[in-house]
Amino acid sequence: MPLAPPILQTTLADRRPDRQGKVRDIYDFGDRLLIVASDRISAFDYVLGSGIPDKGKVLTQMSAFWFARTQTIVANHVLSTDPATYPGEARRAATLLRGRSMLVTRSEPLPIECVARGYLSGSGWADYAATGEICGVRLPRGLRESDRLPEPIFTPATKAQSGHDINISEKDAADLVGRRVLDRLRDLTLRLYAEGAAHAESCGIIVADTKFEFGLLPDEGDSRTIGDRVILIDEALTPDSSRFWARDEYHPGGAQPSFDKQFVRDYLERIRWNKQPPAPSLPDDVVTKTREKYVEAFRRLTGRELDQS
Repeated sequence: MPLAPPILQTTLADRRPDRQGKVRDIYDFGDRLLIVASDRISAFDYVLGSGIPDKGKVLTQMSAFWFARTQTIVANHVLSTDPATYPGEARRAATLLRGRSMLVTRSEPLPIECVARGYLSGSGWADYAATGEICGVRLPRGLRESDRLPEPIFTPATKAQSGHDINISEKDAADLVGRRVLDRLRDLTLRLYAEGAAHAESCGIIVADTKFEFGLLPDEGDSRTIGDRVILIDEALTPDSSRFWARDEYHPGGAQPSFDKQFVRDYLERIRWNKQPPAPSLPDDVVTKTREKYVEAFRRLTGRELDQS
């Protein structure tokens, strides 16, 4: 059966998104936001001309799985994933929204990415190769690319409006959010990573690294400390925010096969795209293989099939 075309843009009746990211469209309903994950895919900081069918559903449903699983560690922003409970405009778009949307509580996003690393890869590997450190964390000598670290580390980064996020030290992160909040974020990031990595390991997947985003609930003058107002937002432990490796294919000493945009990046390197606009579209075989990897990661980690209704 041919795949349904990817959903690249969303609208609610005649209403366009109030904000749009590389993947997600956001509709503002006052104290609540509706976040819709499209099937857009980006690589090398540009949204490509073709999408990956069902990618938005994978990201939404996998995040919902992890939000539910980790709510004893930290509260999150999810109010509902059922379009029947959404505001009127959104309810009327239930067919579009089902399986790829979340109604969430509004919070103040904190201006750093919170990255947990259990293995040496990506920008962490590049930083280590150059300095022996990642974000000021000194690591043992002689580690190879993709080696498991002695213990997971917390490495914050700044959120970039365009281009790559930039790794920063904990001191710089504390200057942005305050020391008490940063201590809370470090603790939550490492606890969330430990929970996610342990579950994934039992499913045959290594979580090499992952990033979380947090927000602050409004100060309503009650007894909550600023740390208690921190909630988990955006997405959690998805192929877009994590490096997932197959445990049975893991061989340190180089890059690893992964459940993410590997086929996309490989294709773009093969055609020698100059990584400047206009971004190219993808051939059908690359789209199909990328979708298969996203869906396989979802199936392994959640133990269920993707909801296609």
